[in-house]
Amino acid sequence: MSENLIIGILKDAISTGLSVVAPILVVGLIIGLLISIFQATTQIQEQTLTFVPKLIAVAIVGLLTGSWMLHKLVDFTTRVFNIMSNITR
Repeated sequence: MSENLIIGILKDAISTGLSVVAPILVVGLIIGLLISIFQATTQIQEQTLTFVPKLIAVAIVGLLTGSWMLHKLVDFTTRVFNIMSNITR
């Protein structure tokens, strides 16, 4: 197993991981920013106001993109297993 192979697998793992979590992180970030702006303008400092909308938005994004995320992870796992099966000692 060469260093280039290991680096390639790690690079693929990081890019797959980032692409899978990006939709959830972006939606959480945008909702959090909008709620922060709303709280700053209205001076409402309720803690559940920040948590509940983000939780609902992340759940909706998870339901909408869950199938795509699963396919991306299965494709990555298949590639890694194919690489592992081709390794000779």
